Amino acid sequence: MLDFVVIFTKGGVVLWHSNASGSSFASCINSLIRGVILEDRNTEAKYFEEDNLAVQFKLDNELDLVYAAIFQKVIKLTYLDGFLSDMQVAFKDKFGGIPAAERLGGDYDFDREYRRVLSAAEEASAKQVKAPKAMRSYNESQKSKKTVASMIQDDKKPTEKRVNIQESTQPPSKQQSSPPPASMDDIIRENRRKLREKLTPTKKTSPGDPKPSKPSASEKAGKKPRVWDLGGNSKDAVMLDRSKDAPEDVQYQNINSELVGTMQGVIRDLDVESEDEVEDDGEESSSEEEEQQVQSKKSKRGGLLSYFKGIVGAKTMSLADLQPALEKMRDHLISKNVATEIAAKLCDSVATSLDGKQMGTFDSIASQVKEALTQSLVRILSPKRRIDIIRDALESKRNGRPYTIIFCGVNGVGKSTNLAKICFWLIENDFNVLIAACDTFRAGAVEQLRTHTRHLNALHPAAKHDGRTMVQLYEKGYGKDAAGIAMEAIKFAHDTRVDVVLVDTAGRMQDNEPLMRSLSKLIKVNNPDLVLFVGEALVGNEAVDQLVKFNQSLADYSSNENPHIIDGIVLTKFDTIDDKVGAAISMTYITGQPIVFVGTGQTYADLKAINVNAVVNSLMK
Repeated sequence: MLDFVVIFTKGGVVLWHSNASGSSFASCINSLIRGVILEDRNTEAKYFEEDNLAVQFKLDNELDLVYAAIFQKVIKLTYLDGFLSDMQVAFKDKFGGIPAAERLGGDYDFDREYRRVLSAAEEASAKQVKAPKAMRSYNESQKSKKTVASMIQDDKKPTEKRVNIQESTQPPSKQQSSPPPASMDDIIRENRRKLREKLTPTKKTSPGDPKPSKPSASEKAGKKPRVWDLGGNSKDAVMLDRSKDAPEDVQYQNINSELVGTMQGVIRDLDVESEDEVEDDGEESSSEEEEQQVQSKKSKRGGLLSYFKGIVGAKTMSLADLQPALEKMRDHLISKNVATEIAAKLCDSVATSLDGKQMGTFDSIASQVKEALTQSLVRILSPKRRIDIIRDALESKRNGRPYTIIFCGVNGVGKSTNLAKICFWLIENDFNVLIAACDTFRAGAVEQLRTHTRHLNALHPAAKHDGRTMVQLYEKGYGKDAAGIAMEAIKFAHDTRVDVVLVDTAGRMQDNEPLMRSLSKLIKVNNPDLVLFVGEALVGNEAVDQLVKFNQSLADYSSNENPHIIDGIVLTKFDTIDDKVGAAISMTYITGQPIVFVGTGQTYADLKAINVNAVVNSLMK
């Protein structure tokens, strides 16, 4: 039933395995270590699947070991939980006294104990399986005992019984003192009396009451119209008229040229400002006020630790000890805009990693939980693979082809605006860019990109770049096929030796199947180098739904064996959330892809790289 059983450390060193043919299962175990153990994704039912194999595992935090059993995915084994727990106890009883320094180089003879535990688990599982209950025959059923006489209904008996019940339920006083039925004349008189009461006014005015005053002439005139600041003045109308285009030299004379040269090289890291950080304005205060400010800052910076009052002492942590601190931790993460599902999984992962772990003498549960969660958040936000756009674009340029990036996302998150910011960053690093206007649905989408193109060319005119036009716009109007426009734009960039192609797509909701099929077709046909999902930092639980369904749609609606899904994330509107930075955790946890860019303002230079430590510190305050 079990194909392979193995005991290894969390670092991947195998201590014991069930048979000699374990090389065929090495890739499955390595995937378990990389995708689950090292990333602290230990809460998802202790179950892992790869191809036709399934792995069920158990963590031993006291010895930092993992017990794993590999079996065929189609087989359902109900005894695995108890089997792994019994195997953990047997291994700890036999080898638990070995020091940690000598544990890696030892020889572990565990075959006899393994067979004993496995046979006991299989026998216990066989006893729990009950034989199917035999079906009764017709003669044994209740229906066969009914006679024809019992099926005949007498219509008189139920009526008499019902009458008797009604009479018996009434008390004797009501049966004797029931009033005689009223005549028709009495009913008419009663109705007339009720009608007169309704028509008679209930409140009579006394002679001493003042008479209501008549409305004045000003009140009769009605409400005066509002006078607006710019209320139709001809001079103001001329100032607000933007229909006439000004000459090009006048139109761009107020463009902020200070941005030029500020985005060369690597993008600067993001600085997250927390609400707890208070800046002094230079005003001198008394000593008492300074002490109060210091104490208030300390109390605020206590942050998450102030939620927990852990138990100090050397002991082994259990789930019951961790539960109060983890509940506070989950609520704190949700208040920081982390999706509810992701916050619960993070706390469960921390509980799994700390369950059974020995706590130091001067450590508290609060500090252990905070430290474990901080390490988990840093691992989640740290990129698992390198995304260096400048290096990849230079390599594509040497190979004689344009480097292509496709931007996708839901409506209104800032795809076109942040595309222009990334375009400015590329121009600052001496790449000429072609923008493909593939949003052929939204009114004004092409005009918006046309405006960005004019502004970017004004900041970087061709005279400063040896006559090269740094930004071009490839457009075909509205109502056309987006995949075809992108293909033509990439071919045009190849023929004219453009370095980078940025493809702007229409915003679409993740539940819109026709539009998701169109996006999958655009990516499949053009095979871009990078697919970036643009999401806003304001979302909470919606971020999980968006990314999961975008990735699922790109995989389902593509006919390729290995479909191209989301490669990275552009997080926009980051300057509007203060220290509520939880959307970064939610998006990265779901996809496992890094946050490549962070949009932080309204100018072209407001583009930053994610600062992992700053985001984690803001979350933990």
